[in-house]
Amino acid sequence: MVSKLTAAVLSALILLACGEDGGRPAGPGGNDTADSGQFREYSYSIVNTFSHSLDAYTQGLVFEEGFLYESTGLHGESSVRKVELETGNILMRHDLATRHFGEGITISGDSIIQLTLTSGEGFIYTREELDSIGRFEYDFFPWGLTDDGKKLIVSDGSDTLYFLSPDTFLETGRITVRHDSAAVDQLNELEYIEGKVFANVYGSYNIMIIDPASGRVTGRVDLSGIRDGSVPAPGAGIPNGIAYDPVDKRIFVTGKNWPDLFEIELIPAGN
Repeated sequence: MVSKLTAAVLSALILLACGEDGGRPAGPGGNDTADSGQFREYSYSIVNTFSHSLDAYTQGLVFEEGFLYESTGLHGESSVRKVELETGNILMRHDLATRHFGEGITISGDSIIQLTLTSGEGFIYTREELDSIGRFEYDFFPWGLTDDGKKLIVSDGSDTLYFLSPDTFLETGRITVRHDSAAVDQLNELEYIEGKVFANVYGSYNIMIIDPASGRVTGRVDLSGIRDGSVPAPGAGIPNGIAYDPVDKRIFVTGKNWPDLFEIELIPAGN
């Protein structure tokens, strides 16, 4: 997977500094996903329920300084949005050209990075105004995107996670994801939470918790039943979208065209 930078992105890369702190702090919400050496099963409890736009075919989700930033997909409907958490109101929106199918996003420094599925182009926006400030090219078909404060982490629906430089968008490494000896594929939307990569598994209600150093699956979150009791939404699709608030240790999840976004607390099996 080799990326080809265009001239436009070179002028924008100055804005992508990731800082010197090495990423986000460790230990989400008191659970033991970061340090446990054993595989753990998790259920959840719903802490809060927020409104979510029904027209959002969610492909990427991130929380930063009180706001949600969301990438939506489908040709002719793809966008990147700044969303007010408490109300679900869309505060800002940047629509993509019809040829683009939006995929994962992450925030690097003061910039938002968004991938697209088949057009071989990624985009860079300012976080404050969603102004387009650059683009870059690649020759793969990405699904999810997150970062650990030093490198970008990308899924493509396979059992592989790729690491990219946030400065050049070139591949710097990759891992194969395994649970015991079995491959875990269909890895979709990603979120980096306290040293682990949380990944929606496409077509399921599972979130896999992955050690990015080894590719070993250290846990599984079963979201089954999360929409029970919610307003019916005939067009609602599969779960997709994980965001994390590192300050208050909150985990948010949603799905494609869901009317709800949930703040959840992980509950280790047996508790």
